[in-house]
Amino acid sequence: MSLDLDEISIQQRFEEVVATEDKLQIKEFLNQQNISDVADLIYENEEYETQIISHLSIHRAVGVFKILELPVQKRIIKDLPPFTTAELLNELPADDRTSFLSELSSNAVRELVKTLNPEERKITLSLLGYPEDSVGRLMTPDYVYVHENNTVEDVLNIIRKHAKSSETIDVIYVINDKGELLDDIRIKDFIMASPDKKVNEMMDGRFIALHVGDDQEVANEAFKMNNRVALPVVSKSNKLLGIVTIDDVLWVANEEFTEDIQKIGGTEALNEPYLDISAFRLFKKRAGWLIVLFLGEMITASVMQNFEEEIKKAVVLTLFIPLIISSGGNTGSQASTLIIQAMALGEVTIANWWRVMRREIMQGIMLGTMLGIIGYTRVVLWGKLMPGVYEGHDIRVALTVGFSLIGVVLWGTLSGSMLPLVLKRLGADPAVSSAPFVATLVDVTGLIIYFSVAYVFLQGVLL
Repeated sequence: MSLDLDEISIQQRFEEVVATEDKLQIKEFLNQQNISDVADLIYENEEYETQIISHLSIHRAVGVFKILELPVQKRIIKDLPPFTTAELLNELPADDRTSFLSELSSNAVRELVKTLNPEERKITLSLLGYPEDSVGRLMTPDYVYVHENNTVEDVLNIIRKHAKSSETIDVIYVINDKGELLDDIRIKDFIMASPDKKVNEMMDGRFIALHVGDDQEVANEAFKMNNRVALPVVSKSNKLLGIVTIDDVLWVANEEFTEDIQKIGGTEALNEPYLDISAFRLFKKRAGWLIVLFLGEMITASVMQNFEEEIKKAVVLTLFIPLIISSGGNTGSQASTLIIQAMALGEVTIANWWRVMRREIMQGIMLGTMLGIIGYTRVVLWGKLMPGVYEGHDIRVALTVGFSLIGVVLWGTLSGSMLPLVLKRLGADPAVSSAPFVATLVDVTGLIIYFSVAYVFLQGVLL
């Protein structure tokens, strides 16, 4: 509750300061606030967002701009005076600047790159040249490195000279004269060592590095497995090119999670906030999968048409169609969601396909048997309560429903669990085997299973 009161008081004080129209007072007020509070003021006062950034000191303006949502960043850059835009972009860390520019049109990027000084322009164009989802797009060239023949005293002097422009100095990187990465050493080890000790005496050769062409998911896994705030990035020839910091990886992980959730829901990734995307773009993102799923359901109708004669002979079978196909779809969606999440967390890989299949066969049999017993019991009880509803064949109809549920649920768990692995093997995104897609697939096959089982139990009786 106190937090809400603090937020209200900051907003009220901001309104009071703005009302004075005293630029010096506004600047002083904004520079006294936490960066996160200033970001909140920008979200709550869209009409003042450009002025807020303009009144901040450049260092604080950069800190605020980095944590804003992309649509807000775009509006601010568009409305800022050219000089302020150039100053802001030049001060942004290279990785954050690259991340922002990669979301803009080529024309906008071309114009904004012109505002950068020669050194920053070279760095930015280099980073933009790497594939979109590669580690190269995440890395920053701002880090501290030393040579193996330096002494600890030399290292500390280098840190004092260059640490200000580095994103982190928790780890110092050791290179040779060719620029190849030899090791990484924590700064605390240098602090504790004697000044005349040489770097090569402290090296153990055990370091973890990312390749510049690696997928960003590789970086995410590397950070999860190692207690580091930054990891070095090297070329194919082991040349040290930059570092990736954990804040950038967490940002990417959050975006990947958002995209996967949207794909699992049966839509393309929006890549921007829901309320900011245009109605037509939102329509396009959702329409594609709906058409695919609709065509899939049309196959379901075609399957039912093939069993038209059986349905005419035993109309009672139609009563259980929703029950059968929904049970298969639900279990398929369960399995698909569980496997996609396990793959995203690194708990399941393609190599584990046989273990996954065995587990899901067992789960399918157990779950199908449970639902089959419930379905069997329901049919039998209903037949006793309403004699004649199944034309005196209560047990046969009950067996049809029970065994159909076992078959459909088993198929649902298998297809739902195997489809993400198959897509991954083919190089596609496992998230596209979304719950609606699996449900549609199981609908079609579920009907075939149901009517095939019905033919076995009801042939010569109702069929």
